[in-house]
Amino acid sequence: MSAENSATGAGPGTAPLVPLHCLRAMEPGPPRLAALMTGTPVWLVSRHADVRQVLTDPRLNRAALHAPGAPPLKLIPNILDDPQSILNIDGAEHQRLRRTVQRAFTPRAIARWRPWVASVVESLIDELIDRGSPADIVAGYTRRLPIAVISRLMGLDHLDGKRLGHWSDHALSTTAFTAEEIRAALREFTAFGAEVIAERRAAPGEDLVSSLLAAAAEDGTITEPQLVALVVGLVVAGHETTMTSLGNALVYLLEDGRDAWRRLASDEASAAAATEQLLRAVPLGDAVDHNPGLLRRTVEDVEIGGVAIPSGSVVAAVTNAANHDPEVFTGDLVTELFSPLAAPLLTFGAGPHHCLGAWLARTELELALHRLARRLPALRLDEPVEGIDWRRGLVTRSPNTLRVAW
Repeated sequence: MSAENSATGAGPGTAPLVPLHCLRAMEPGPPRLAALMTGTPVWLVSRHADVRQVLTDPRLNRAALHAPGAPPLKLIPNILDDPQSILNIDGAEHQRLRRTVQRAFTPRAIARWRPWVASVVESLIDELIDRGSPADIVAGYTRRLPIAVISRLMGLDHLDGKRLGHWSDHALSTTAFTAEEIRAALREFTAFGAEVIAERRAAPGEDLVSSLLAAAAEDGTITEPQLVALVVGLVVAGHETTMTSLGNALVYLLEDGRDAWRRLASDEASAAAATEQLLRAVPLGDAVDHNPGLLRRTVEDVEIGGVAIPSGSVVAAVTNAANHDPEVFTGDLVTELFSPLAAPLLTFGAGPHHCLGAWLARTELELALHRLARRLPALRLDEPVEGIDWRRGLVTRSPNTLRVAW
């Protein structure tokens, strides 16, 4: 399957997809047994408190999922299954890897980047307006913004957006590409990561890759494959979540959430509150073509939500269900869009593997929504939601294109 048509929206014989904000989350309840697509048994954990336990309890971890002899989790593995990735390393080794990059992603560090991110947002809106209405806001805004930010942060200003999109789609593919296509793309992506590392060793700069290499040299225990996995993982994660969340947020706000658009323009505080609620309520994917949640394996017997789960069990933390748990969150996006969260959202996970780039993603989303609503108060969809061309067959789902007018 070619890169051009693999992750596209509905085609002949394919049922159209509803926007992600319209999906009904799993009804939260006690842990229950189900099966992955491979047939491997999995415990589905869906209540907010139980999901937080799964993600923070050291008796469940990621590394055990990929131990020799472990049952298969996916029909076709992708970059999330790389044993060298920080995502699949636990304990002290995980903390060492995390320390090499986490200083660049603290709230204080991201605050220093805020004015520059705002300038990128304004520049992209200028270009969008100059090109005229109607326009594809994905090509002109939701895709370009996070790529520009992560490229600057990592010193990759020469990075080709189409090349990155090709690698990223393959890296996060579930059913869009064959196993060989994924392996080939990841070989190219890994070679790119190794090339960037070699360049920074030869000529260090002020970018994240250079600081990562300096921290790794000081530590002395981080392997070359781990460094390469960190670089390519940061490139993917640094743009994918923001692109996906921003595109799906605009589908909601320009259709069902029209009444909120003017308030989003009013001030950044309103946009910040709305960003939290949108991240909570609109999932990143629909779990149709991939695992149902964030996976862990128990390394000893553990009780979750009153249910005894044996050692060696695969557990899926269903964050979308937890983010809609009626025991914690009341109301919906219409009534709660500008209200403070009643509890921490779990979109970025929790515990040791909490997403490093969460604050960067929040900053980009807040500024992108606020400035766009302020500059284009009459922005509207220029196509029916039923006709949206979706990226599909991937871990995430967002519009491939989104026609807007003003």
